[in-house]
Amino acid sequence: MPRPPVPPFTEETARVKVQAAEDAWNTRDPHKVALAYTPDSVWRNRSEFLTGREEIVAFLTRKWERELDYALRKELWAYGDDRIAVRFQYEWHDDTGRWWRSYGNELWEFDAEGLMRRREASINDVPIDEEDRRIRGPRPIEERGRPFPLR
Repeated sequence: MPRPPVPPFTEETARVKVQAAEDAWNTRDPHKVALAYTPDSVWRNRSEFLTGREEIVAFLTRKWERELDYALRKELWAYGDDRIAVRFQYEWHDDTGRWWRSYGNELWEFDAEGLMRRREASINDVPIDEEDRRIRGPRPIEERGRPFPLR
């Protein structure tokens, strides 16, 4: 099924696509998130390489079992006809209660139906104190479209 907006992207439609991805990932529902990708989607996430929705679901299930209270912000970095680049930050804690902020960049490539066929993510984790948290749940509507500070 088509997953609008579809390529070719404009700045406006690329921003819509990025916000939709942020919203989906903030559900922490691996099956829902996986529907945005082609059945044979290829990923590189840090040092892991995945192919297909089944592997994506398994990866996201493991991720959200480890990254507790995960909350994400994505920002459009650049776009082309069928590609979008984003930068992102998310916060989470591990099972010991230690908080982390993860910074990253993603490169996305889409098919004609608006499904992501390729995703490459580079991510670094920074330990933070709980009182330094900035991301607490999904982005409020009034904050959509606003850039997120680097630090």
